[in-house]
Amino acid sequence: MQTLDEIKMLLHRNKLRLHQELIQSKEAMHLIKKATHTQLTEEERLKIKIQLLDICKVIPAFTVFMLPGGALLLPLLIKLIPDILPSAFRDAPKER
Repeated sequence: MQTLDEIKMLLHRNKLRLHQELIQSKEAMHLIKKATHTQLTEEERLKIKIQLLDICKVIPAFTVFMLPGGALLLPLLIKLIPDILPSAFRDAPKER
């Protein structure tokens, strides 16, 4: 059983990871809009590619989570297939 402090720490860490993922998604949207007017650099294209792959990884995880008992099945799926998590959740979150 986890203590209340451990649970608070996990919630805070995941909040930071979600915030990081939202920032990355906003940046990708900005770059996609920019691509309609100008040519993107190779680094910008890579950022868009990584973010679009992250979005594609979230869809199956969300689908599993929405199934009955999915909240119990998703941690097992993550153990078996660690690449199913978006990059913001695989990396250590940046503390503020």
